[in-house]
Amino acid sequence: MSKQECVVLGQDGTDGCCPGLLTVPLDEDRAETLAKVFKALGDPVRLRLLSMIASRAGGEVCVCDLTPAFDLSQPTISHHLKLLKQAGLIDSERRGTWVYYRLLPETTDQLAAILTRPAGAPATEPAGAVI
Repeated sequence: MSKQECVVLGQDGTDGCCPGLLTVPLDEDRAETLAKVFKALGDPVRLRLLSMIASRAGGEVCVCDLTPAFDLSQPTISHHLKLLKQAGLIDSERRGTWVYYRLLPETTDQLAAILTRPAGAPATEPAGAVI
């Protein structure tokens, strides 16, 4: 995903890897990389696909099981999966006729770390926050 290396925990005097948005401003390259990942997640179909892949027992799912869940053509589903793969969120493996997809937890873990407030930071509730 990013060429930026994470610091090994406990070796730099900080509490975590890949500083969050609330601790250090993003540099231009990191912001560009993250924007691509967030853009991939910004589409409801792709978000549902990622959720379906991530929540699947066994850790992987065949594209043949994903397509029927949507009122979209198979090429459209494949396009969305391609964008998720390009963003580094999923990986795939072809087995005969079918392609199987699996989550790349390293990427979602990095996103979670970036968005997490540092320990001891005051909680603030911005007006209009919806999740």
